[in-house]
Amino acid sequence: MDFTAKSRKTLMFILVLVCAGCAALASMDLDQQYGKAAVTNRAGTAVDSLLNDHYSQHVKPVIEARCVVCHACYDSPCQLNMASTDGITRGAHKEKVYDGARLLAATPNRIFLDASDTQQWRERGFFPVLNERSQSAKANTQASVLARMLTLKQQQPLPDSSLLSDAFDFSLNREQSCPTVEEFENYAQNQPLAGMPYGLPGLTDNEHNLLLNWLKQGASMPEAAPLPTAEQAAVAKLEQWLNADNLKMQLSARYIYEHLFTSQLYFSALHKADATPQFYQLLRSATPPGKPVEVIASRRPFDDPGVKRVYYRLQPVRSTIVNKTHQPYDINADLLAKWQQWFVDADYQVKTLPGYAPEVAANPLTAFLQLPVNSRYRFMLERAENTIMGYIKGPVCRGQVALNVINDHFWVYFVAPELASAADVEAFYLSQRDNLRLPAEKESTTLALSWAGFAKRQGSYVRARSAFLNSAFKDGRHLTLNGIWDGDGNNDNASLTVFRHFDNATVVKGLQGQNPKTAWVIDYALLERIHYLLVAGFDVYGNYGHQLMTRLYMDFLRMEGESNFLAFLPPDMRRQEFNSWYQKAGVELTAFIRDDINSFAQPSGLSFSSDNPKAELYQMLGQHLAARQPKRYQLNNAKLARNSMALLQQLANISGKAASILPELTMLVIEPGNGGEPQPFTLIRNSAHYNVNSLFGEADNRNPAEDNMTLVYGLLGSYPNAFWRLKETDLAKWVAQVQQLQTEQDYRKLLDNIGIRRTAADFWAFSDKLNQQFMRQHPVDSGWLDYNRLENR
Repeated sequence: MDFTAKSRKTLMFILVLVCAGCAALASMDLDQQYGKAAVTNRAGTAVDSLLNDHYSQHVKPVIEARCVVCHACYDSPCQLNMASTDGITRGAHKEKVYDGARLLAATPNRIFLDASDTQQWRERGFFPVLNERSQSAKANTQASVLARMLTLKQQQPLPDSSLLSDAFDFSLNREQSCPTVEEFENYAQNQPLAGMPYGLPGLTDNEHNLLLNWLKQGASMPEAAPLPTAEQAAVAKLEQWLNADNLKMQLSARYIYEHLFTSQLYFSALHKADATPQFYQLLRSATPPGKPVEVIASRRPFDDPGVKRVYYRLQPVRSTIVNKTHQPYDINADLLAKWQQWFVDADYQVKTLPGYAPEVAANPLTAFLQLPVNSRYRFMLERAENTIMGYIKGPVCRGQVALNVINDHFWVYFVAPELASAADVEAFYLSQRDNLRLPAEKESTTLALSWAGFAKRQGSYVRARSAFLNSAFKDGRHLTLNGIWDGDGNNDNASLTVFRHFDNATVVKGLQGQNPKTAWVIDYALLERIHYLLVAGFDVYGNYGHQLMTRLYMDFLRMEGESNFLAFLPPDMRRQEFNSWYQKAGVELTAFIRDDINSFAQPSGLSFSSDNPKAELYQMLGQHLAARQPKRYQLNNAKLARNSMALLQQLANISGKAASILPELTMLVIEPGNGGEPQPFTLIRNSAHYNVNSLFGEADNRNPAEDNMTLVYGLLGSYPNAFWRLKETDLAKWVAQVQQLQTEQDYRKLLDNIGIRRTAADFWAFSDKLNQQFMRQHPVDSGWLDYNRLENR
């Protein structure tokens, strides 16, 4: 039957009314049976130490292994973040955090920051998933969304099929049904297969009964235990240093905070090598050390705090560690000595503290003008992996809009601090402060039209920079490898590899994989702007204009880093190579590419002898940094036979059609023939693009014929798309099958043999072993994987 548009709207309106009416009736029924809902009903539940111990030892491990793997950070379905007791108590929300089309900035709902108790979260639109009515065994299950979701799954398990039907929607931007307990009956009738865990095998009877009994008894959760004395002393010492009264330290502490607010700090001297340390978040507080932290919950770390004096405090991380947001940052004696040298002992004066007006605070070259460039740059370089990791893991968890601006695989090098902080270079940065303004000065609700001004200033900066370099490198002076930071002889942050996996990414130390299409060379101003554009200045709750301007500006920063790399090639090769990176380029930046990029004309001081100078340059840089290459992901770490390693290497050589069929991120486990510990690997597809400067239609820019693979030892990435399990004795057969992939059907046949699909009966057993091995081998920087990207193939 065909309906007019008016008829369809009328029908939808009637359905909404009917659903609302059903929910109202359900609410009345629940009120009659169990009393009216109120936060204080749960708050009044008696705290039982035995129940709390039971939660920590038995309940929490199940929640982590079965719930947190999908419900953590902003991409938790229905904003239900189960990585902490605060998140479980907070509950769920019907609005999505990720919304690139919103006209006005949304209200931030950051756990631990934007509300201090459950009642405040209710006022912000969060609804409970635990029972907040009368506290009885029956009410605690029948009036609990969590209990009813688990029960629905037990009643309606996954269909007996290796592939799930289209009734299961795993798309990134899928419509979400976020039923309150009053709406649950209607939800269960319409979506009987949508119990939890969604689209994965249900809990075992023991796990289900464990959680249901916990819920029946009131879902008691313990308060945080006090910190050990040694931890308290370390926290007090660091807070005392950060909060010295002199202006020099106040400005330095502000700089340190604005760069580390997304990191998880820990004191390596206080934990055993095989144990996970206590982590801390660095916060702004209205209260000084020695008093309870009073969090200043601003949108951005550089927003006006609204108090006369800001204090920088450490707050223990009480959430389960998930890999997708985890940025461990070791506070040790060596680092603190360097901070003292850079920020306290350095010869400079601070006459007055900068204000928090957006046009000042959003531009670090203005706000921190009084801090030496050498101090700022060395601070970021010292932990360069963490600095770049901020924009991958920090304020967003994931986001295609932010990440379709980078290639799937590229290497990163850094300008030597001696060169980047020379007096003439520092003077040049000073002269360019206005040109280096950033979109965050327009805050979170802005018009995309503001873009034109930033584009014009960036063009002026690039031209000025080219003129400066052309003047600096003449009369026999040339760029050489001495201009590339060598890690001061012992720092393995000297080179990085970035892998993009569509809407998420990974950064690791060292030069991983085969030679990439592109590379970046980053100097101080570029590194600082990347951080203030994508970490300190980015607001995931911002409107369309803010997100669009951030995305467009990052085009400039990417091309700046690429051009720095190209400056080491012969002059006649620079434009040719750059054009090959921007085939079929869109109109957004065509004029900028034509007129402003690569106008540096001086030859480098390097000699090339082949017709592939880029490959030669990669080789020279590799030799320059050979002593600072970490070994964690090297294939020869695996405890497998030599011929098995040779077979595995063939996976890394797959390209073209076969590569394009494989997922972005495959984690595979090989069971050794000698019965030893299973060996984990990660197979990464590097998706090729004609260019990455076009805003829309990414699929049209794909060039699958150039796709290739990277294979590393261990687990790399946070969002696996597929799991494989294979025996070492069968390796030759399965490697050959992967090499011969030509169709989607070929891939499905492969999975029939070695895949651990989301429907596999032993999925959770496999998951548990993999996560436990990951965390046992890397207790500091691992964390639970996330299953929101698991494929259904």
